[in-house]
Amino acid sequence: MLRTLYSRIAAVLFVLVLVIGALVYSMVLYASQMYQQELTQKLNTALAKQIVAEEPLLTDQRVNQKALQSLFHWLMVINPSIELYLLDATGKILAFSAPEGHVKRQRVSLGPIRQFLSLPAHYPLTGDDPRAPDGQRQKVFSAAAIPGDTPEQPAGYLYVILESEAVDSIVERVKGSYILRFTTTGLGASLLLALAAGLTAFGLLTRRLRRLSQIMAAYGTDARHGPRNTEKLRYPVPDSANDEIDQLGLHFNQMADRIDQQLQALERNDAKRREMVANVSHDLRTPLTSLHGYLETLLLKDASLSAEERRQYLEVATAQSTRLKQLIEELFELAKLDSSETVINVEPFSLTELAHDTLHKFKLEADKHNIRIHAHFPNDLPFAYGDIGLIQRVLDNLMENALRYTPPGGHITLSLSGASDNIVVKVADTGQGIPEDEIEHIFDRFYRLEKTRSASASNAGLGLAIAKRIIDLHGSSIQAASRLDQGTTFSFSLPTYQFG
Repeated sequence: MLRTLYSRIAAVLFVLVLVIGALVYSMVLYASQMYQQELTQKLNTALAKQIVAEEPLLTDQRVNQKALQSLFHWLMVINPSIELYLLDATGKILAFSAPEGHVKRQRVSLGPIRQFLSLPAHYPLTGDDPRAPDGQRQKVFSAAAIPGDTPEQPAGYLYVILESEAVDSIVERVKGSYILRFTTTGLGASLLLALAAGLTAFGLLTRRLRRLSQIMAAYGTDARHGPRNTEKLRYPVPDSANDEIDQLGLHFNQMADRIDQQLQALERNDAKRREMVANVSHDLRTPLTSLHGYLETLLLKDASLSAEERRQYLEVATAQSTRLKQLIEELFELAKLDSSETVINVEPFSLTELAHDTLHKFKLEADKHNIRIHAHFPNDLPFAYGDIGLIQRVLDNLMENALRYTPPGGHITLSLSGASDNIVVKVADTGQGIPEDEIEHIFDRFYRLEKTRSASASNAGLGLAIAKRIIDLHGSSIQAASRLDQGTTFSFSLPTYQFG
């Protein structure tokens, strides 16, 4: 039933208004009653004393019946709301003005009377009501001591109840009076006005929450069923976001922006994945088709083929199987490097010696294509710190890439240089270069510049991706700088090893 925040707040506010209204109404009734009692007692403080001073009510410890009956008569005529009780020195009731059978007590406690007589007293001060048994009801009163033989020992007390039973019934009738109804109506109207104002204020506050909830719901629906309308799926945060609701909307907008960025990244990755699957399928299918074709030819025409033709077919089949094997190994290598379980074995090693070994490894291939290889290595280069096997793989891939795209008569330069606490490695070629808009993609998997470079058929476009992944694992980065018809330079850095 109370499912929304607004309905729950409204219910709580309604209960609070009822409780506060009941408390205020009770306080008003109590305060008015106390005020009436205090006012009555203060106005009649000297009443009993004046009566005692007018006529002696006790003579030689005997009740002056004639004076008492006359007093009762005139007081009932003048003010029927009061009741008189004549007490002895111990508080025993000797005579009273109440009707017969109404008095339930034989004795009145003298404590409140003595407190009343020891002025100043704190009003309203209540004492026993003889009409109520066992002190169940207290009434405001006026009292005076009747002189005895000594001032310290009075002969008795005149005890005047200022609110009789008649007044009690009048109070009950006053509860239905116009004034009380007016007060109650005013209080009820004030509480209803406060309730309406509170509900309006809470409605204005929760309206923004409802709007934010609708935007969040629409955001979730839009994410599943269609393209995003960013402007409609954001909470309009004012320039000065001061309260918690605006802060919540601001945080939602930031979260939504991050989710959109992640979704776009996932979409790009998914597109790359589909492209990669297509490239892998193509690169695997080509050597497999060629290998299958030559093997099938050998099986069908084995008897009619000469030894030279048979050897030629086997060499082509072997080359295709080698290409297939290399592609599969590169795929497994890249998958292993991408695995979260990959741990590199870092150690100090001589990068100069590793670079020399790499140059010797590719010298014959370079001479075969009439490509010159140059080296620039400082003599005092410190040891590098990294995984020597993986760095060897990076140098091999960069040299293979340079040889693949450097035309005959060109040259390749492998250089090392010290910079701060790092060693910078550069591999530069004099090939055709890379267009500026394609440099950012050359480290993508299966990416090949077929339009600007005559890529070898054996190139699967994984070498640079493997090199980048290895350098990333070393906490560094690899960059490419290129100019069309002038060549390309790849560079990366490794930290130096600090002995001691």
